[in-house]
Amino acid sequence: MEDQYMNSGNARVDYEYRKKRNKEAMRHQVISFAISIFLTLVAFGAVAAGFDKWFVIPFILLLALVQVIFQLYYFMHMNEKGHEAVQLFIYGGVIIGFVTILGFVTIVWW
Repeated sequence: MEDQYMNSGNARVDYEYRKKRNKEAMRHQVISFAISIFLTLVAFGAVAAGFDKWFVIPFILLLALVQVIFQLYYFMHMNEKGHEAVQLFIYGGVIIGFVTILGFVTIVWW
């Protein structure tokens, strides 16, 4: 988002800079997408291989967590400047959700 404020006064330089930044962003998008597809195939492979469910369930949850991080930082552009407030609300919601679930689990088990 900081690109929209970049203005050197030379239209050619500005165009080349935006073109370079867009190319780099697209490369990150494609790499992240490929990694997400690979992680999905690994999860399917773990289930298809017939591993014990006590291994498969945490393994799939771990792969899902990694994919959520890729989704947030690359597909939703949270790795760019200007998204600090969004990050604060998302992380705050995750913490509140974790504490709530932990509280309910604690109440049920004891």
